[in-house]
Amino acid sequence: MYTTDQREAMQAETVDISGAKGEKINAYFARPTTPGKFPGMVLIHHAPGWDEWYKECTRRFAHHGYITITPNLYFRDGHGTPEDVGAKVRAAGGVADDQVLGDLEGALKFIRSQPNLNGKVGVFGTCSGGRHGFLAACKLKGIDALVECWGGRVAASKEELTPKQPVAPIDLTKDLSCPMLGLFGNDDKAPSPEQVNRHEEELKKAGKNYEFHRYDGAGHGFFYYDRPPAYRAEQAVDGWKKIWAFLPKHLGA
Repeated sequence: MYTTDQREAMQAETVDISGAKGEKINAYFARPTTPGKFPGMVLIHHAPGWDEWYKECTRRFAHHGYITITPNLYFRDGHGTPEDVGAKVRAAGGVADDQVLGDLEGALKFIRSQPNLNGKVGVFGTCSGGRHGFLAACKLKGIDALVECWGGRVAASKEELTPKQPVAPIDLTKDLSCPMLGLFGNDDKAPSPEQVNRHEEELKKAGKNYEFHRYDGAGHGFFYYDRPPAYRAEQAVDGWKKIWAFLPKHLGA
């Protein structure tokens, strides 16, 4: 809870980190600069690209007391506007899961190298980033909490699998290594309510620590205030409240 006598400060900048196969990629990094120890977060951007919304979101997490980084998963596909680079990546069928996991592992190592980390790190992702977040929490070590927002194709059918994305993350549910928060819109089609049901059934079956919240009147991307057709203010405000309640329980304050 904020009080008006707090002395708040943060620093934010673009940095270089070591990604998959040791290759250099860029990332946006924001952290509190007040004294103390803080939990860490890795934010996994969506298919529209490594865009302004994710950089603003990085600063938002830092404002709430998290050492936060969002790596540019499209670094190798060249530079330009996020929309142009994202369109190029989508046309090529996305990025390979193994490459994404390597980049996320690099981001986790970067966060864990920060001297004011409290020892705990979570991941957050929306849309394709939600899928990548769930995949990471099943396959990478050292993730202490997951926030998955409307993860697309977590419950992909066999027909939807590709050489770049050869596994449906839902099939790895037994390997989920941390508590999970899921936020979904009931008007979404990717994932549909039926796919979210399957997602939850697998988590229950595997005995995982999770909580799902589903919102009527909300579709895909209902947090995105920069995309008016998708944005739903009431549902987004409640979703953020759920995030700020969930993360301290598992990462510390």
